[in-house]
Amino acid sequence: SYTLGEFRKMESERMIVQAMRHKNVELNTIISPNRIQDYYRKHASEFTSKEQVKLRMIMIPAGTSDPAGQKAMAEEILGKLVNGAEFERMAQIYSEDSTRDLGGDWGWVDRGTLTAPLEKVAFNLRPGKVSNIIQLSGNYYILKVEDKRGGVTRSFAEVREEIEKKLVTEEAQAKQERWLTSLRQKAYIKMY
Repeated sequence: SYTLGEFRKMESERMIVQAMRHKNVELNTIISPNRIQDYYRKHASEFTSKEQVKLRMIMIPAGTSDPAGQKAMAEEILGKLVNGAEFERMAQIYSEDSTRDLGGDWGWVDRGTLTAPLEKVAFNLRPGKVSNIIQLSGNYYILKVEDKRGGVTRSFAEVREEIEKKLVTEEAQAKQERWLTSLRQKAYIKMY
């Protein structure tokens, strides 16, 4: 709730400050090609898509009075899978995890989501392949990787402009901070 005169004065001052910032900070910001390439090399992970697997899992839980029977069941399931049984159907029948009704379908899983032993197996399996039995915390797991994607780094040519804009922005912010600091040092401010 400003008067028209107050609003005009504020806008005028804002425009003057913007013009001064532009003149003193943004106009002279140039980033060398070597600095852009260095940034790309040091921050390649920023330009790499997440590695993912489309995963199905069968889990035979521990906690029963017959651990040998659980292992035998896991071996029987693996034998059926090796002989051509459908993984989805085996998961619906035997798996004891939350994805049982979905045929053990975990969907797309990012690297870093699973526990280390399961992740190692999942990300080393080729699409369409079924793992051996994995014993973890007393449970038995059988994994199937249906597909893989990601883990691809965009080329320097694709990201050069993006990096340059980022570095220009960072440099402009640093220049603005230095400029404002110098203005504060030069200003005479008397406090009452």
